[in-house]
Amino acid sequence: MKPCQIVLADDHALIRRGLKKIIDGQPSLQVVGDVGDGLELLKLLEEKCPDLILLDISMPNLRGLEAIPQVRKLCPQAKILMLTMHSSKDFLVSAIRAGADGYALKEDSDTELLSAIQKCMNGLRYIAPSLAASISPQDLEIMSSPLRITHEELTVREKQVLTMVAEGHKSKDVAKLLSISIRTVEHHRANIMKKIDIKSTADLIKYAIQKGYIVPPQ
Repeated sequence: MKPCQIVLADDHALIRRGLKKIIDGQPSLQVVGDVGDGLELLKLLEEKCPDLILLDISMPNLRGLEAIPQVRKLCPQAKILMLTMHSSKDFLVSAIRAGADGYALKEDSDTELLSAIQKCMNGLRYIAPSLAASISPQDLEIMSSPLRITHEELTVREKQVLTMVAEGHKSKDVAKLLSISIRTVEHHRANIMKKIDIKSTADLIKYAIQKGYIVPPQ
C-alpha cells in the first residue's frame, strides 16, 4: 500500500528535521518535501500534491493562515494539519475557518503528531487536547462558518506584503519575491496603512506582531 505522502512547511530547519525523523519512522508515512516559508510551499505544490501538509502559522513571506486558501486551490484533496507553538484559541478558530483539517501544538509532537495525522487522513478534525477542552458551542458554530475577507480587511496579497515589510524587507525585495513591480508593492503598502489606520513603519511592525503575522524578537 502506498504510504501517505507528507509535505512539511516550517521556517525552522531543526524542527523540520525532527518531524521528518518521527514521520519517516512509520512505514505508512513518507515526507516528500519540506520548505521554510509559505511562498516556497506554494511553488512546491505547483509541482506535486501530497496527501497531507503539516503547516506552521508563523512563517516568513507568507503565513500559514494566509497560505491555506491558496493551498486549497492548488491541492484541493490534500489534508492540512496546522502544527504550531500558538496555543491561542483565536488562532485555532481562524485556522479551522480558513480551511485547516486539524490544529496540533509543537509541544505535543512527540506524543500526539502521529495520531493527529491519522485522524486528519481519516477525514476527522483533530484539535490539540489542551485546546479541545476550551472549545464552546459558540466556537464550534464560528468554526463551521468559512472565513471570508471583506473590503474592510486586508486581502491575501496585502497580508503577504504586510508580513514581509514588517520583517524588514525593502520594497524591491518584496517585489522580487512576489514577482510584482515595486510600484505595486508601494500601492499595497499604502492600502494597508490606510485600512488599518497607521502612519509609520514602526506602527505597522507593532500591528504585525499584535496580529501574529510575525514573531517578536526574543
